[in-house]
Amino acid sequence: MDMETTAWMSLYHAMNAEDERRPFSRATLRRIGRFAAPHRAQLTKFLMLSVVTAVLTVATPVLAGRVLDAIVERSSLRVVLTLAAVIAVIAVAEAGLGILTRLLSARIGEGLILDLRTAVFDHVQRMPVAFFTRTRTGALVSRLNNDVLGAQRAFSDTLSGVVSNLVTLVLTLAVMVGLSWQVTVLALVLLPIFVVPARRMGNRLARLEREAANHNSAMSTQMTERFSAPGATLVKLFGRPDNESAEFAVRARRVRDIGVRSAMVQWVFIAALTLVSALALALVYGLGGYYALAGSLDPGDVVALALLLTRLYAPLTALASARVEVMSALVSFERVFEVLDLAPLIDQKPDAVRVPDGPVSVEFEHVRFAYPAADKVSLASLEEVAKLDARGGEEVLHDVSFRVEPGAMVALVGSSGAGKSTIASLIPRLYDVDGGAVRLSGVDVRDLTFDSLRETIGMVTQDGHLFHESLRANLLLARPEAGDDELWEALRRARLDDLVASLPEGLDTVVGERGYRLSGGERQRLTIARLLLAQPRVVILDEATAHLDSTSEAAVQAALGEALADRTAVVIAHRLSTVRAADLILVLEAGRVVERGTHHELLGRGGRYAELHRTQFDVEESAADDDPAGGPTGGPVTVSPEPSTAASVATPAG
Repeated sequence: MDMETTAWMSLYHAMNAEDERRPFSRATLRRIGRFAAPHRAQLTKFLMLSVVTAVLTVATPVLAGRVLDAIVERSSLRVVLTLAAVIAVIAVAEAGLGILTRLLSARIGEGLILDLRTAVFDHVQRMPVAFFTRTRTGALVSRLNNDVLGAQRAFSDTLSGVVSNLVTLVLTLAVMVGLSWQVTVLALVLLPIFVVPARRMGNRLARLEREAANHNSAMSTQMTERFSAPGATLVKLFGRPDNESAEFAVRARRVRDIGVRSAMVQWVFIAALTLVSALALALVYGLGGYYALAGSLDPGDVVALALLLTRLYAPLTALASARVEVMSALVSFERVFEVLDLAPLIDQKPDAVRVPDGPVSVEFEHVRFAYPAADKVSLASLEEVAKLDARGGEEVLHDVSFRVEPGAMVALVGSSGAGKSTIASLIPRLYDVDGGAVRLSGVDVRDLTFDSLRETIGMVTQDGHLFHESLRANLLLARPEAGDDELWEALRRARLDDLVASLPEGLDTVVGERGYRLSGGERQRLTIARLLLAQPRVVILDEATAHLDSTSEAAVQAALGEALADRTAVVIAHRLSTVRAADLILVLEAGRVVERGTHHELLGRGGRYAELHRTQFDVEESAADDDPAGGPTGGPVTVSPEPSTAASVATPAG
């Protein structure tokens, strides 16, 4: 290794050594040990090979000195050739061991990445919906990428570097002292001239790199938000493109300026450090030559000392930053463990049972619920705030009770924020109640397996969320084993088969981010087709026809009629015309059931439902007068069969 390479290595270590004073955590070290345990055999081989490689690194300069001595002493050709052959063998061995060490390093590092990523991914999947409503997606993804890679470097780079550099340093010093302690002392005296500038310049470069990374992150965020379909639309409608461009250009120019400064600082530093290294070599040759001419040192020893000098500076500068590198790796581990330590609020009981076979009833019994506080479901670092929001824990549902018999439909109506969607989210156990119970066929949902809940309950929300994948992939989320015939049948029942058949790639057409290549009505019908494919026994519709025009609403309502046939249903709707035929209508206000009954019963009472009905239809009639062709409300389209006596009315909770 030449001195310029050594200089680059010292600068690299200094740049990546953020001087954080953090205490060692024994608990963290124990957990790291548990993650490393499956790789123990490979780690042992890796460390042993690192030691052998370090020994060979020191052997070569010594042998080079012996070659020079043999030449000066006019030894036989056989001795010179033997020494040269040994050097060649060592070089081959070093190359082979380097490849093998790199292979083991890659296996250990990538294996650790796999273990950590799968552990975090699986754990995050178990988190409640409240976790995702608070967490910034980018911060969470960073834990799976940057922090996991930082933790991996602790094994693949830092651990091997510490071992090999320590062995190399000890052996090099031992050999150099054995050859000439005076030259060795001179080399150590010059060490601060080599290390101190590296640390100072490294810190300066690290600050520049962090600033550039912050600007790059801001530019990435700006591009991600502005280049998405809704973001681009918002900018075109309300944004000012010139301002957007100017803001982006300011950050881009700053990154350019930092890049120029960093390049110049690096090259000036390397040039100066290479000069210092050359001067150090000159001193070694000068002092060593003096001792050689005086007869106290062999010429070969002078060459060996000069070659060993480069082996001395590289491990010393690396070990000078090793503590900080270890601490940085520990920080990465701690950030990963921080996510793993956030316990899921909702978990499956060990003795959980499946939903009973046959038609399913839904029952709420004196249910009370409050959304969990931030400290129970989130981390300040994942929300990218200094302190978590202390609000939360206020009860939003108060003593809610009702029962829906198998095959019946209950409709939830009321003002925005009354608790309708909250009730819907408690049935599939997206949240757990704080008091009372939610039951399916008489069994508390907290006693049911997650798999049986997913198989039993299907939900269609107003946003109709789709992944940026093909139509086929989005449908198969409901039932991965479904064949094409079943997919087409679900599309036919959702009134979407003609559209898909007209697409050039059919089922393999990519729908775009969040399904933006489809219209709102088409997205809703595709989510209904997915629900039909799943064949759930309980269907939840949360504003499934919101924000649709009359034509799209009619198509979606027809598809919903297929989805609700012979199934237990919970329907949330602002348009009261869509729930006239419900077996039971619950009117909610401020988290309480204030009225319940059928459409005609509630109208006859002249209460809150009648008020909502009167207000809504007055608005719709006014809109119809203004739009003779028919406004977005259209005519009433029901989604349920004729009323039955299947829904029973519990004692009013309000």
